[in-house]
Amino acid sequence: MNEYELFAIRYATRDGTRSANFVGGDAHDGPMPMDYFVWVAKSPAHTFVIDLGFTAEVAAQRKREFLRCPTEGLALVGVDANEVQDVIITHLHYDHVGTFDKFPKARFHLQDAEMEYATGRYMRHKRFNHGYEIDDVVGMVRLVYKDRVQFHAGDAELASGLSVHHIGGHTAGLQCVRVWTRRGWVVVASDASHYYEHFETDRSFTTVFHIGQALEGYDVLRRLADSPRHIVPGHDPLVMARYPAASPELEGIVVRLDAEPIPY
Repeated sequence: MNEYELFAIRYATRDGTRSANFVGGDAHDGPMPMDYFVWVAKSPAHTFVIDLGFTAEVAAQRKREFLRCPTEGLALVGVDANEVQDVIITHLHYDHVGTFDKFPKARFHLQDAEMEYATGRYMRHKRFNHGYEIDDVVGMVRLVYKDRVQFHAGDAELASGLSVHHIGGHTAGLQCVRVWTRRGWVVVASDASHYYEHFETDRSFTTVFHIGQALEGYDVLRRLADSPRHIVPGHDPLVMARYPAASPELEGIVVRLDAEPIPY
């Protein structure tokens, strides 16, 4: 199998509280900030960008602290957005697809169920549509008509050593990404588990389409990964603390997920 280098790139952050991050709240409420990441898997044969973040304009609109454009973060690990051929979109929420127009050569890998969800009947409800930016969804539909969206229905191997897996839960078409690395199978959970604590305690994040699928999804993550220490949550600031920086200059910006995490 192809062996990939795997990076998490932090591009934004915001304050938060525990009560806002768990269905049913939390008895021990306190600060629980949220980081925003994009990821990249690189091998000699293939480069896959996983999710695309959001823009400075959307950050201002949604009151997020914008640290850098995701494309600038990718450049720090030698990935030029203008040349990227394959982008995996775990789901179409604003913080995972918002810079799609900066990847002019890319084919976008998306679950059938996510496009159906983002353009279907449930988007009548604020409870479900608040995570989407209309321009992002319309932009992806336009790319369908340009034959630049590769749809998947469930699990799919995109290349040797890398596959996508439908989870659902958070959104109807959420997918995770399984990557073969020097330390074995690592799973980029994206929003299948926002924080480590979600899959470790079998609790759900508050933005959720189907709680049952979200909870069952944790079992899928555990099955796909070599161990719980090989599961990388989508928004946990602990990711930056538990993995080594890609270089001293990138401390707090880029970490290596293909390296063993710091003991915890």
